[in-house]
Amino acid sequence: MYHHTVARLTLRALLGRRRALILLALPALLIAIALAIRIVGGADDRAATEILGGFALAVMVPLIGVIAGTGAIAPEIDDGSIVYLLAKPLKRHTIILTKLWVAIGVTLAFTVVPTLLAGIILNGNSQAIASALAVAAASSSIAYSAVFLLLGTISRNAVVHGLIYALVWESLFGSLVPGARALSIQQWSLALAEQVAAPGANITSEVGLPAALILLTAATVAGTWYAARRLRVLTLASEG
Repeated sequence: MYHHTVARLTLRALLGRRRALILLALPALLIAIALAIRIVGGADDRAATEILGGFALAVMVPLIGVIAGTGAIAPEIDDGSIVYLLAKPLKRHTIILTKLWVAIGVTLAFTVVPTLLAGIILNGNSQAIASALAVAAASSSIAYSAVFLLLGTISRNAVVHGLIYALVWESLFGSLVPGARALSIQQWSLALAEQVAAPGANITSEVGLPAALILLTAATVAGTWYAARRLRVLTLASEG
């Protein structure tokens, strides 16, 4: 289920100089915004909810998920170097699971920690807002990693399609269109945050907790399973 060499190579690819700078940019911006708001207006629960929910969870987490999820496998497929990996005596699901673990780890590191830190800066974790949205960031990071890893196996324009999903569906439709909210990873993760935060934190979700847990799990498992299936098809195509 895990291969050290595959993990090391994937991590090295994800944390290359250019990609690492992109991964750091959004967390740095979040922290800078939090510091500026705290200096100007002091501790504010409402500001914490709006910034962490409207920027961290709705923009930063899905975008970093795109970078880590697609970046874990799409470049290797695009440049053909995946053939060398597939030639090794490794089970295809082991390759996918290893890349998924790495993508999840990178996404968690660049989303959960900044979200929690920004929340503490904004209001000292009053009403457990920082903790709640850090939990939401963690749960959505796992689902995003699986979905975007799958996207990396089925599309040569995985990053473009991932950005369209993250910016148009999750950030725009998922926040503004009532019917689309129920089909948003962001809203599913907010259901967990709603349970962690205090009642006065004003964190709500369009989806109930049981449904959210089922949908998050289904997205992660289905994405991982189909990505492994796609990799097996790719192997057969290259052999043929």
